[in-house]
Amino acid sequence: MKRNMKHIAWIAAGASMLFTACIGDLDTLPLNPSDSTSETVYGADESGYIAGLTKLYFNFVSNETTDLQVSDAGASELVRAFWTVQEVTSDACKCAWENDAWVRAMNTNTWSDADNDATYAVYVRTLQGIAYTNEYLRQTASDRLSDRGVSSELAAKIQGFRAEARFLRAYFYWMALDVFGDVPFTTENSPFGGGVNPKQASRKDVFDYCISELTALAADNSPMPAARSNYPRADKGAVLGLLARMYLNAEVYTGTPMWQEAKDACEDIFTMGYSLCPEYTDLFRGDNGENPEALNEVLFGISYDAEQTQSYGGTSYLTLAAIAATDVSSTQMINGVNNGWGGIRVPYEYVEKYFNVRNADYSAGTYDVNDKRGRMFYIKGRSESMDGALYVFLNGWSCLKFNNIPHNMDQDSYLATAASKAYSDIDFPMIRLGEIYLIYAEACMNLGQANTALPKVQDLAARAGVTAPTSITQEWLIEERARELMWEGHRRTDLIRYGKFTSSSFLWTYKGGSFSGQGFDDHMKIFAIPASELASNPELHQNPGYGAGTSTEE
Repeated sequence: MKRNMKHIAWIAAGASMLFTACIGDLDTLPLNPSDSTSETVYGADESGYIAGLTKLYFNFVSNETTDLQVSDAGASELVRAFWTVQEVTSDACKCAWENDAWVRAMNTNTWSDADNDATYAVYVRTLQGIAYTNEYLRQTASDRLSDRGVSSELAAKIQGFRAEARFLRAYFYWMALDVFGDVPFTTENSPFGGGVNPKQASRKDVFDYCISELTALAADNSPMPAARSNYPRADKGAVLGLLARMYLNAEVYTGTPMWQEAKDACEDIFTMGYSLCPEYTDLFRGDNGENPEALNEVLFGISYDAEQTQSYGGTSYLTLAAIAATDVSSTQMINGVNNGWGGIRVPYEYVEKYFNVRNADYSAGTYDVNDKRGRMFYIKGRSESMDGALYVFLNGWSCLKFNNIPHNMDQDSYLATAASKAYSDIDFPMIRLGEIYLIYAEACMNLGQANTALPKVQDLAARAGVTAPTSITQEWLIEERARELMWEGHRRTDLIRYGKFTSSSFLWTYKGGSFSGQGFDDHMKIFAIPASELASNPELHQNPGYGAGTSTEE
């Protein structure tokens, strides 16, 4: 996506000056008076406040590793790290990079409390984002604005910026509580600075806080921008989308289901003017941030640009790592980028089970499938089985769902441009209407009102070119979410909600370390708090099953 990202990119460079310290030290003034901090950057004009807000969005795509102990900056990007935790740990994806211990652990569900680059990045990036947001809210409080002589017109506009910041903080908190359970909890009103250690809050308490914040932001009198008015930044559609997702998983997070609330949030979204993109594939093409039909479906997205957001995370990872270098030549660039890393691919068993593929010819690269969503695989030169070949990239099916070629071009017409594309232009859809339709279906099913959701299910089926079900069951939802939301960062959370993630009765390729699959311990539904964080903050406890310590979570 180009048009809006260029505006964001130039202010991101300035925003990087705002927050350069470790978490907990954000309000410390520099020894060098020429260094910029939040105390000196903000003034009476709009630019500093936009730059500060942009820094919060930029935390999703940042490769900056000053405060991270990771071996690969690209792998530390938040979208990529969270995606790895959600997809590589499940039936949907396996990674061929055997030399990385954390990859082996994710592939085979054998992680422990040992250092893990993916989970460590999720932990630190989300807490950084929360700390940055808290500081932004402190710096944009009414008394601070008044002291700086900010005009009433700009002060009113900044209220909208603050609402966006609060949404982003809720999103960071959702990611953290989903992956780690109990997490350190702070707001703009918490003590901060050197020597202050954030206290750990229960998963339920953090969930309740997020629900309270999001409910306030969704209110009619909220300064949050109106739905479909603020892309690629957040608006009320994004707020309600995250609310619906959190309600969907409320029983996992708190022990109490909230199906009616999930249904109500979805119905509010249905009044906001969103619509399904007519072509499923267009949602994931290189111009999805500029294509009006794709944008009509996206409630919240992370914007990427090959010239401005040069990150090896996000959709660059999902395009480059999904193909081999041998798939790319001067006459062939199958997904619109000029290289291939040979990293992530899909087990054949997943494709067969959920898409019912048939008649695969690995020499010709052809196969038969009825579901249009199943046409995104590339199999030429591949081998079907990963048995004994987990770390051989060409064993398995390559997925070209994220394709940098614009929706109105083909490989040949885009070839000359693709030759210069070392990164992706594809925006990553964090929340979209297809997901909301499936949340609605699940909520209605659990309320005994499944027929109410059938029209939404029929719309998804019509787009996919398949026959819609006549009833909604959990089994169908497990399968349909595997198809509709494949590789969008949902799978682990879905399988946990359905009681399948650790179960020995629901197996997949290399689950638990065995090719045929085996169950693993329930404590692994959440991950270990990084050891470095436990060592630096005595207020933290380790999650059950990982090393020493106790937890308040059951």
